[in-house]
Amino acid sequence: MSGNRRKPPQGRGRRAAQPPPSPGRRAASRGGGQAPPSTPGPDGYGRRAAQGHRSESGAPGHGGRAEARRAAQGGGRRRAAAAAAAGAQGGRRGGGGRGRGRGAPERKRFIDYPRAGKYGVRRWIPSWKLVTGLCFGFFALMVGLAGIALALVDIPNPKLAAKQEKNVYYWKDGTQMVVAGGGDHNRQIVGINEIPESMQWAVIAAENESFYQDSGVDPMGIARAIGRMAMGGETQSGSTITQQYVKNTYLDQSQTIARKAKELLISVKVGAKMEKKDILAGYLNTGYYGRGAYGIQAAAQAYYRVDANQLSASQSAFLAATLNGPNLYDPAGGVGSAATPEKNRKRAEARWSWTLDREVAIGKMKKSTRDAIKKKGFPMPKDPKKSTQLKGQIGYLVDLANNYITNDSTGSGISERQLKQGGYRIHTTFDKKKVTKLRKTVEQVRKENIDPDKRDVDKYVQFGGASVRPHDGAIEAIYGGADATTHFRNNADYTGVQVGSTFKPFVMAAAMRDGVRDPDGPEVQGPDMRTKVSPKSIYNGDNKVKLRNYDGSVWHDKDGKEWHQRNDGNESRGMITLRTAMQFSVNTPFIQLGMDVGLDKVKQASLDAGVNEDSLAKTTPTFSLGTSAPSAIRMASAYGTFATSGTHAEPYSVTKVERKGKVEYQHKKQTKPAFDRPVADNITNMLETVVQKGTGTTARALGRPAAGKTGTTDDNRSAWFTGYTPQLSTSVGMWRVDDKAKSQKFLKMYGVGGQKSIHGASFPAEIWTKYMKEALKGTEVKDFPVPEPIGEKVYGDGASPDPTPTETSAPPSPSEKPSETPSDEPSESPSNSPSSSNSSCPPLDPRCDDDQDNGGNNNGGNGNGGTDGPGGGPGGDTGDTGDTGDNDSGGIFGGPAGSRRE
Repeated sequence: MSGNRRKPPQGRGRRAAQPPPSPGRRAASRGGGQAPPSTPGPDGYGRRAAQGHRSESGAPGHGGRAEARRAAQGGGRRRAAAAAAAGAQGGRRGGGGRGRGRGAPERKRFIDYPRAGKYGVRRWIPSWKLVTGLCFGFFALMVGLAGIALALVDIPNPKLAAKQEKNVYYWKDGTQMVVAGGGDHNRQIVGINEIPESMQWAVIAAENESFYQDSGVDPMGIARAIGRMAMGGETQSGSTITQQYVKNTYLDQSQTIARKAKELLISVKVGAKMEKKDILAGYLNTGYYGRGAYGIQAAAQAYYRVDANQLSASQSAFLAATLNGPNLYDPAGGVGSAATPEKNRKRAEARWSWTLDREVAIGKMKKSTRDAIKKKGFPMPKDPKKSTQLKGQIGYLVDLANNYITNDSTGSGISERQLKQGGYRIHTTFDKKKVTKLRKTVEQVRKENIDPDKRDVDKYVQFGGASVRPHDGAIEAIYGGADATTHFRNNADYTGVQVGSTFKPFVMAAAMRDGVRDPDGPEVQGPDMRTKVSPKSIYNGDNKVKLRNYDGSVWHDKDGKEWHQRNDGNESRGMITLRTAMQFSVNTPFIQLGMDVGLDKVKQASLDAGVNEDSLAKTTPTFSLGTSAPSAIRMASAYGTFATSGTHAEPYSVTKVERKGKVEYQHKKQTKPAFDRPVADNITNMLETVVQKGTGTTARALGRPAAGKTGTTDDNRSAWFTGYTPQLSTSVGMWRVDDKAKSQKFLKMYGVGGQKSIHGASFPAEIWTKYMKEALKGTEVKDFPVPEPIGEKVYGDGASPDPTPTETSAPPSPSEKPSETPSDEPSESPSNSPSSSNSSCPPLDPRCDDDQDNGGNNNGGNGNGGTDGPGGGPGGDTGDTGDTGDNDSGGIFGGPAGSRRE
């Protein structure tokens, strides 16, 4: 075995075999405590060094015999020492044995701190390698964290305020009417193609000339801003346009480190994902320019009354300055002593000039162009325009347009929620001059006649009116009440106010078109069993004529009671033509005519003319006398059907809706044939008689061909005049109701304005005439078409072809008041009729569907609802009590009729 032993190394081997010097003791003691002396082995190594230390458990150490042998063969003292150290380490790992060889050096650490082999202060001073490594490590850590944060953060949805915009409403002539709706800010978003390049480059030159090159964040810009602030120079944010867009759109305006860090991260991502043009457009559309204007479109209107695409290079340079701080750059002045008009003007001019210079410096404007602009001088903005909000008539106009847009029948596809989100440009049919003239006319008549301080009965007087263009249905003007911010119900739309005798033309139209039924024919009659009626037909115009069915039998209510209709003033006119009955608004012929034609036919005629079904009362006999409550808009539209010789045009208030340059809705004319030309033209001819020598002679002052009809309801609760020329149809109503009362009801108008009673021929006709004279000023005077003969001369109940019909004496001259004054006596109930009750009627709703004596019932009752003065008719009373806010039949375009704008 000894023969196989290798020879000991030559030369340096002896030194390697010698025990380590004294420093080894220190290393050994540090490794495992005091080690016992080693027993020399045959090859000169200590036994423990050669064999390796064994742990108490018997496991060999990691630095055993083989390690010592390799050290001996190498002959190097340092290798032997390393082997000894390894043995000592192995001993530690094996269970903390009894030590390792002497002279084992300290194991090298990954981070040498405190520094090994150094003493005193030098031991605690880090090496340059350690400092460099720490710097690189920190940088790598930050990059890693930023990368993780960038990967985790996402571009959030724009905050609600940034998405909400204002809607802009335009008059018929294209001028801006009002900015309303949407969010809390005046903001309208436009596409980049609608923003002039001069505005784009003015902002880039002034705020971020490297916009098209940077990644969304400009570190050098931030450094420059910090440097300027440190040196006490001008305070700048150092933000890029991308960062400002992110702040405006996705974040709040707080100045915190967390918000700034988030802004930087989102800006990087936005810069990587979005096109530069989109970012620039977003910034220009979300920035605040002062005067309540968010976005360039609102700013252009606020400062120069033009759209953004009409801004000049000079105006653009100024508006770019307002983004830097509108309070200090608006020449009209701002808040605080430092923002006086003089100081702001000086700052604005300096910034404007500097911006022009910057555009030249970045090569986006020629020097000659800049010089020419400066030579013209500072583009002084217009004075600030006080916000109209929704005061006066504006609120009613806006509501009317909104209801039209969101109504399903319109087909716009724009929901109420979308409309409230804003951003729409709404072009309306409203004629600013006509709206103003109608308002001033109502205010003039009110001021001259209505005095609540003088007469209690003059309190709570309401007016409503509307003008419609007959040939296409455009609503050109309305009067919705004194002020939309104090009186919430739009008086031009559905109010529940009965229209009285202005409904009679629909009865006549049904008689001319459908005819009266053959009294000897079957109950269900076809066209051949009917006789179309001529205006020359004769009916009994006496007071309290017994009401009969079309077959001549006496009409009875459900309790078997008869009905005797009252005329205005209890007048008896004998046998009269239907033309005369229309002329003087005699009730008895028309209630009987409605029975002869059929109330279903009368209802259909009103619907075909343009009245909406929701406003119609129950079809009881007094239906023909106007117990229904169509709005002023619908009445004007329906009468317009006669003005066009029988073609109905559906009323509308919006011509076009745009959003972000795209047309979302375009109105298409909606017309349909309602009546044959002879029917419509004969109705017009009869209504001309009303104006020329009947109850509507007040309108003769118009001085041009006009047709119209008066209407007054039971107990003088409402009065109307609706009339038209070939170019314009207008309806005006008047009534009393305390719209602030918890329990609202229509009030009587006896004594209002110092008059004994109010009729359609009084204040409503006066307003109609004065307004129409102004509205039609300068327009061509047109005649109505000459009507063709129509129908046959029929004879109603009690009339015969033998006696000559009683005609009235010569019609009153224009200066004479028509015979429309009611009797002071209360309406007489029909013989043996029960007492009236309207306890189960919906409040203020003429479409009462119960079987009580009032409100359109079958019992008859004391109500009139269809005369030009108080009279009698089955179910004519509007009802005395009830909250008008409960009506939900809907307005002209489906909006809640009873809703209030709080």
